Amino acid sequence: MFNQLIESKRAKKRSPGTTAFSIGLHAGLIGLAVWATANAAIKNEKPKAEKIEFVQVKKDEPPPPKKEAPPPPKATVAPPPPKGFQVPQAPPIVPVKIPDIDLSKKVTNVADFSGKGVEGGVANGVVGGKGPVSNTETYFSFQVEKPAAMASGTVTPQYPETLRSAGIEGEVDAEFTVDTTGRVDQAAGIKINKATNDLFAAAVKSALPRMKFYPAEIGGHKVRQLVQQPFTFTITH
Repeated sequence: MFNQLIESKRAKKRSPGTTAFSIGLHAGLIGLAVWATANAAIKNEKPKAEKIEFVQVKKDEPPPPKKEAPPPPKATVAPPPPKGFQVPQAPPIVPVKIPDIDLSKKVTNVADFSGKGVEGGVANGVVGGKGPVSNTETYFSFQVEKPAAMASGTVTPQYPETLRSAGIEGEVDAEFTVDTTGRVDQAAGIKINKATNDLFAAAVKSALPRMKFYPAEIGGHKVRQLVQQPFTFTITH
């Protein structure tokens, strides 16, 4: 039916120069794109400088060793005192007057001087017992086995110079308690029973706290003792 085609508008033929320019332009654009892409990839591959700070971590200190609790003290039972008797002894120094009565002291048990049993024991003790002797009670010299005595080399009362210059001699009788360490118990007091001069008495009172004694003993145990000690002041030529 339609054997004859209508010819559309004829396309213009491009010149060889235009075609070459177009090919070159596209090739340049493509090359530029490839170069840019490759250059960007190279830049991305460059390592980035990172700032790294090293922090020193303290090592955990070991916990302090646990202090072991000291073992509990072993319980000791005081041995019973022996069944026996005390031996009364005459005081080496006869007091110039009757001492004051101390109602707080333990009353002497007459049965302890029966003469039966072990010497140095007590009436209500145990046969074969070797009990401790009280080191808090103050004994008289006749109650102890070994009386307190002045230690060798100890200090002595200083002679008052005024009395020495005047040629005055004198005597002091002092009463005091010697404890288990061989020292004068100042809390128990120092009593002057007799003094021919107050300066002599003051010299004795000043020296006694510094003096050293051998403590009294009962059964090998040190005990407190009431001591009556005379001090004589004589001028040697």
